[in-house]
Order: sequence, then C-alpha cells, then structure tokens
Amino acid sequence: MGDNDNDGQIVANGSGDVDGNSCCKAPVDSSNKLDGVAEVLEEDKPDEADVGDELRPPKKTKCSVDETCSAPLNDGQVLHEKDMDISCKQNEPETIIENIVEDNDKCLKLHPREKKLIDFREKLYLAPLTTVGNLPYRRVCKVLGADVTCGEMAMCTNLLQGQASEWALLRRHSSEDFFGVQICGAYPDTVARTVELIEQHCTVDFIDINMGCPIDIVVNKGAGSALLTKPMRMRSVVEASSRAVDTPVTIKVRTGYFEGKNRIDSLIQDIGNWGASAVTIHGRTRQQRYSKLADWDYVYQCTRAAPSSLQVLGNGDVFSYLDWNNHKSDCPELSTCMIARGALIKPWIFTEIKEQRHWDISSGERLNILKDYVRFGLEHWGSDSKGVETTRHFLLEWLSYTCRYIPVGLLDVIPQRINWRPPSYFGRDELETLMASDSAADWIRISEMLLGKVPSGFTFAPKHKSNAYDRAENG
Repeated sequence: MGDNDNDGQIVANGSGDVDGNSCCKAPVDSSNKLDGVAEVLEEDKPDEADVGDELRPPKKTKCSVDETCSAPLNDGQVLHEKDMDISCKQNEPETIIENIVEDNDKCLKLHPREKKLIDFREKLYLAPLTTVGNLPYRRVCKVLGADVTCGEMAMCTNLLQGQASEWALLRRHSSEDFFGVQICGAYPDTVARTVELIEQHCTVDFIDINMGCPIDIVVNKGAGSALLTKPMRMRSVVEASSRAVDTPVTIKVRTGYFEGKNRIDSLIQDIGNWGASAVTIHGRTRQQRYSKLADWDYVYQCTRAAPSSLQVLGNGDVFSYLDWNNHKSDCPELSTCMIARGALIKPWIFTEIKEQRHWDISSGERLNILKDYVRFGLEHWGSDSKGVETTRHFLLEWLSYTCRYIPVGLLDVIPQRINWRPPSYFGRDELETLMASDSAADWIRISEMLLGKVPSGFTFAPKHKSNAYDRAENG
C-alpha cells in the first residue's frame, strides 16, 4: 500500500476476543461495555435531567471511628454523634465532585463531532461480495494491490442469534490493514444492537450497512434495497447505529428501488446528518439488477449534491484503469470507486490501476493466482478432506466468474467492457483455452489440477447463477 493508506483509519475500541488472525469470535457476554472519554466539551455534557441518578450525591460519608461516632478529646470532653456528624460533612463536597467526574467518564461516548473520520479517498476498495468475497479471496486481492477490504454481508438476525457460521463472515486476516464488515438488517434496534456487539467483539475500521441488496429473500424481510422505499426507517437505522458505537458507520445503497424512480438525490443531503461517515452509491436500481450499465451520471449528480462532510463512493462496471481514471476525472468530488464484479473476473485490476496499464496476463500467471487462493483456503478452512472440499467449492464459485475474462492480447478493442459476452475462442495455449470455458466440467478440471480428484458423484452449479450476465446477485 502507498504512504497514504493509513490516513484517516481508526480501530474500533471494542475489547472482544480476537484470534491469531485478528478474527472475530462469537460473543458470549452481550452486555454493552462503554469506553471512557478523556475529555468532554462543556457544550456536549448532558442536561441535568439526562444524568439523573449519576449526579445524585452518595450516601453520607461515615467517620472512621466507632458507629457511636463519639471520641475523647484532650480535656476529657466527648464529641458526640451530632457534633462529629457536622465535622464529617465537611469532606462531602469533594467526594461528590469526584463521583460525578468518574460517572461522567464511564457513561459518555464520543460526540459525533469528536469522532475521527475514516478516509477512503483515492484508495482501491474491494466491495463486499456474497459467497466469493471470503477471507482467502480477499488475501489474494490484498497481494494484488487492494487497499480496503470488506467482509461478506452478514445478516443481523443471524448474528444476534449467535450463529457461528455468520460470525465467521466477520473474520479478519492480519494482512487486511484497512478492513470493514457489512451487515444487513431491517429494523433500527436490531441493527444498533448488532453494531454494538461487533464493536465489542471484533477489530474493524468501519461497519457498512447494506441498503442495496436486491436478493429476494433479503428484500422480502424488509432489508437491503427494501429500505429504499422507507426513507424514515433508513434514517432511524443509520441514526441508531451511529449513536451506538464509536466505530464509523457507512452505508451502501442503489439509486432507487423501481426503474426510472431514483431517489438518493433527495436523501443525500440528509444522510451525513444521520451520522453516516460515507455512502457508496451503486448506479443501478433494485428492479434493474444488472441488466443495464450503471448510471454514473446520476452517481455524479448525487456526489456533487452531497455535503462536504459526507464521503461519496461510486460503484458499478469498473473493469479497467481507464474506467477508474474517467470516473475520477469526470467527478473529482468522488472519494473513490468500489470495485465488485471487475475484481471477481480479474482480481489483478488493482495492479492495473496502480500501475496504470493493461496487464496482458498469461495463463501461467493466472494459475499462480489460483494456487495462492488454494493455499490461503487450506490455511483458512483446513487441509483435511472437509477443508479441501470447502476450498474446492469456493474456488469453483470464483471460476464461474473468471471464465469471462478475455486476454488483452486477443482483443481487437481494448479494454474489455464488463457487459461483453465473450465469444468462444482458442487461447494462446491449452490452459488459456481451458480457463475461458463456461462449462462447470472444465472448472472442475482446473480444481483437480490444484486439489486432486473430486469425490465420486461430484457435481457443481454456481450458487448465485454467476455465469448469467443479467442476474448476478451481489448487492
């Protein structure tokens, strides 16, 4: 990463358990632990009515003598309880002040204006990707030049139920030095409690709330892009979440729910006031899915209308360093571009952007990237038979995307566009031809080159129909 990669990064104050790879562990104690605040501005102190019990004086300070509170004096007189009570009360004001300061330190969190803003500007951001965006894949992208990585989308209800498989989606590798997690929920209380648990039990730089996922099972529960039809609930979710934690909260949206009815431009002024540190705008509606190219003109319109305090990121169809350059030059106010399917098809896009070149990568170099993925997968899921087959399964999911890549040396027009349906072609060697196949049987052959023979009766079909150009499901 460059010299500016750590600018603006912060680490959550959570005190949760983390394994050797800075991985999250499912919470055991769900109590909310609040960190102390070193200094509170006078204008940010709560009203007297808000602190209530915290400001109530403690019980009367007891003397350090007998319960009778009588003590002999030098001249033989006795100081009785009533007199001693007066002398004891002289120490009470100092005691009260100390208790007030101590209680305030424990109960107050950072005011939004005191939070350190996270900085996405000019950084290469690998989008959170369902199924394929697992930890081994993110490690591959880090090696190839990604600056920011984000875990797969996790459902809030599953996290609150303590499902280990869902908490595993939030695991972070030590190489991910700028890392966030993405969650998806429909209700403010559910999302707010989830972000509290994440801050307590995980080490993350930001928490992203998905408000753009188009998958039916998510939308039917009122989450994902369904929130785009309920702006007041969007507001409640963001406000409740940002107030619950010190970790920066970001959101990811689509332009709208229905085709031809974009609505983010009417909300962009308010989103920063709700408490979000950044918003990523995917230039498509939910109804549109991936059937048309992303509407970057609308993304630019929203970016220019956003308040200066809100970072706006664009997302959609970035597939070459020229795409990246054009978006940045067309709209300098844009903080950065999030890269999703482009990184699935060719993860070396991060290298191309940083080196400003079209990489005519050879089949051997592509195979080495797959070897790295397999090695990372066996480290992550285990090298026993179960770990091998888990690694194989996710490798095959990924190969269902990489087959769309057309080598630069074979193109008549450079660069390749992400919506092109590649024709059948012979590569420059047998391996390149094999990698271009859209047949699951050929993907299995590639997996056998790296992981050995598949079990008898083995079959594979992509989980998200990822080889269909108009039905890709990553939000």
